[in-house]
Amino acid sequence: MTDAVQRRYARFAEEEAPGRSELYAEWARGVAADAAIRGVFERIPENRRQPPLVFAVTRMLGARLTGFAQWRDFVLAHADEIVTESSSRRLQTNEPLRLSPLLPVLSEIDGPIALLEVGASAGLCLYPDRYSYRFVDDAGALRQAIDPAAGPSPVVLESVVTGPLPPMRLPHVVWRAGVDLAPLDAADDRDRRWLQGLVWPGEEGREQRVTAALDIAASDPPMLVAGDALAEIDALARSAPAGATLVITTPGVLVHIPREPRTALVESIRRLPARWITIDPPALLDVWDPPVDAESWPGFVVALDGSVRAASDPLGRRWEWRTGTASRPI
Repeated sequence: MTDAVQRRYARFAEEEAPGRSELYAEWARGVAADAAIRGVFERIPENRRQPPLVFAVTRMLGARLTGFAQWRDFVLAHADEIVTESSSRRLQTNEPLRLSPLLPVLSEIDGPIALLEVGASAGLCLYPDRYSYRFVDDAGALRQAIDPAAGPSPVVLESVVTGPLPPMRLPHVVWRAGVDLAPLDAADDRDRRWLQGLVWPGEEGREQRVTAALDIAASDPPMLVAGDALAEIDALARSAPAGATLVITTPGVLVHIPREPRTALVESIRRLPARWITIDPPALLDVWDPPVDAESWPGFVVALDGSVRAASDPLGRRWEWRTGTASRPI
């Protein structure tokens, strides 16, 4: 088992962390070379031993962003707590920036909107109307800015958009709900530190964005239900207010659901009187209209009711509108 931990962390240090977080690369190299730390991590179940998860747990528990030697001392001093927390946690990438490529899709739907997210975590993607958007070109020049009516938001979602800009406006959201196996409370200090710890050191601006979004969610909490989406989706849909268009979003979550329950969930969503917005790897689903060539498609597919709208990177940092409804660039 030690060899498995060693290989996993060595691979992370060599292939995944470079260019994204040099500190995490240093920590992972240290783990791979340190028998005592590997011994602690052996006690964590294999499916909860991912470096970003374990590193985030140590940060949630108070580890500072220091070099490996100081971090190692913290791990050894808090080994039991790290094992316990890592064994019960799962990676939850609650990235509000994913709303950037979803905004033009939401703009197609008449309001008011009742928004229901599958895999909601703390619900940070349930506030598309509360955030500011900045759409820029490859050189960083501003192409379009959109702010709430009350003025610029403390959460600013900046993304690179190539090609024409589609028509966009902020949605009128009157109800927010989500379902997650382990929903998080934006007002809870430990849950906040957990989500902040999932941001890799070196990801400029992302922790500040998540923190500001947590403040918005904490001030006006959505309804979050703990449970399996397939079992809960019908009841949640029925609880949406009459007179609002129900919009169900699955931004980046379906890839984490095994094939059979994933297929069943998508079928269940498509039977509901609702619109469905998703952002997924092209090969994950067979519902795309028109069909998508997974080998040549750049990034993930953004779709409305299975109808392809855009190509985007998984976190919404850059995207390209792919329909014929685009307007002239600004």
